[in-house]
Amino acid sequence: MKLTIREIAKMAGVSPGTVSKVINQTGSISPNTIQKVKKIIEDTGYQPSFSAKALATKKSNMIGLIYAGEVHVEFNHPFFNQVINVFKNTVGQLGYDILVFSNQAFNIGKEDYVARAKHYQLDGCLIIAGENIGETIHQLDQSDIPTVAVDLKLTGERSSYVMTDNHKISRQVVEYFYLNGIRKLAFIGGQEDSVISNVRKDSFVQSMKDFGMDLRKEWIKYGNYFEQSGYEKMKEMLQAEGKPDAVFAVSDMMALGAMKAIKEAGLSVPRDIKVVGCDDIEACRYSEPSLATVKQDQIKIGRLSANMLHDLINERKVQKSVLVDPELIIRNSSEI
Repeated sequence: MKLTIREIAKMAGVSPGTVSKVINQTGSISPNTIQKVKKIIEDTGYQPSFSAKALATKKSNMIGLIYAGEVHVEFNHPFFNQVINVFKNTVGQLGYDILVFSNQAFNIGKEDYVARAKHYQLDGCLIIAGENIGETIHQLDQSDIPTVAVDLKLTGERSSYVMTDNHKISRQVVEYFYLNGIRKLAFIGGQEDSVISNVRKDSFVQSMKDFGMDLRKEWIKYGNYFEQSGYEKMKEMLQAEGKPDAVFAVSDMMALGAMKAIKEAGLSVPRDIKVVGCDDIEACRYSEPSLATVKQDQIKIGRLSANMLHDLINERKVQKSVLVDPELIIRNSSEI
């Protein structure tokens, strides 16, 4: 039969609170009492329950991982996978476990992340953001629960966020081609209502204007981050009159699809059309030709998210936001 903390306390002739303090090494207790309680715990093989520890310390050492909104790429996508793995390993070293929230209704017939976090006595939450974020995420942001988001701006007093500087992503691509004499550029974005994709699109358009480059509406297309959409949108461009000298796709998967369409049209990458993607997934190194890309620093994003959340939990001062610089990586697909 599994013993309870009350039974251990009775055997030791002390209160349950004293046993909790011995287990969690808190409070002022005499050495004799500590020794007596520890001996009973050792002799009985008592294992304190998770809830008993959490009740005594007011901390569960648990982090809630929330996939929020409509996510247009799978969470086994290399970008998300790397960020989450780095976050998981970092918070693990800091002493936390992770509870992954499903996207199902909770208790009262609707999503309520604040209620979930309090129910499980979570110390804090990490949000991996998609599109069309629901009101319950904003309620979590404005609550007293420490929260960090990836790719979503938060404003709460106990919230922070991390994201790549998306303006710089497109700016770097346009500037690279401008400096190398390429003027006719095309753009393949995510869904037309995608917040992150539209930041990159707006920066692309503005950068093209700043450099006085040939901006054509028929060369701005919207896909869905997956390879097939990049393939289809590139085919549409190639069927129209004239063709771009280069194309920038806001995900590597779409860029790989675009390269397939270019090859099927009997054209060469990079001789006829140069291609640049975004994210720097591992497949970029092994495509033919190898894919140029704008690298998002997933390792840095994951580590920053973990450490910022840890500091918020421990009521340390944390920056409201961190924008991580991207890096343009030139490979064969964009060589001049």
